[in-house]
Amino acid sequence: MYDSSFLIHLVQAKMPFGKYEGHYITELPVHYLEWFSREGFPNGQLGQYLSTMYEIQTNGLYKILDPIKKEFRRNYCP
Repeated sequence: MYDSSFLIHLVQAKMPFGKYEGHYITELPVHYLEWFSREGFPNGQLGQYLSTMYEIQTNGLYKILDPIKKEFRRNYCP
């Protein structure tokens, strides 16, 4: 079943560890997401966010998140 709040939570989520700790998941570079795709996404919600961002980035759909970021993330400037 689809959770309509998933994309809202995605644009608010930050990377909890690693080189990009503290960065918004939606702002992670493609090469980092590709690495997770090759090595395996973490379990749980973080893995869902990362795999979703990987699909969005590799399919050129990143602009669909702009209105959600604008509404649900403080201090967002595209």
